[in-house]
Amino acid sequence: MGILVLVFIFISLAQHGDAHGPDSCNHGGGLCRMGTCVSGEYLAQYCFEPVILCCKNLSPATTEN
Repeated sequence: MGILVLVFIFISLAQHGDAHGPDSCNHGGGLCRMGTCVSGEYLAQYCFEPVILCCKNLSPATTEN
């Protein structure tokens, strides 16, 4: 019974609203985070709305040679 509840929750989260999934977030240069984005990041989209956020850096990373 517990497994059925977990499967139902997962399906509900995967199909909810603006949820794009972790692959879309990672491909776009973001990280999926639980709850809130850390300092220096902004909410770009949702991995699984409304709990898991896709956070991206405010400024692009610079490379030094």
